[in-house]
Amino acid sequence: MNHIRIERINGLIRDELSSIIKGKIGDPRIGFVTITRVDVSNDLKRAKVFVSVFGSLREKEETINGLNWASKFIRGQLGLRIRLKRIPEIVFYHDDSIEHGSRINAILDQLAQAPIANPELEDNA
Repeated sequence: MNHIRIERINGLIRDELSSIIKGKIGDPRIGFVTITRVDVSNDLKRAKVFVSVFGSLREKEETINGLNWASKFIRGQLGLRIRLKRIPEIVFYHDDSIEHGSRINAILDQLAQAPIANPELEDNA
């Protein structure tokens, strides 16, 4: 299938899933979720949905489990909102790229605040 079409479908599904999860899912296991990426297969049979979850490790696991448990309902809601020949099966995965980026920024901030040792100045003293 055309790469540009798949990218458009990925974006459309990401937007609609965000709306469905925010407005239609009442599962208390599902915490604060941000959909970071959707990868739909070329045959539109499967969609890998990567989510970033705010909370502890246990809360993250519970959220992913809750989303995967509700995936059939979510898929049905998606079918009501978008017109595709085939609505893909949805599987949710945890994406820790935002957390990883935050850790890198914290390390860079620490390095920026640390005094820099200059060996040339120490030799002349």
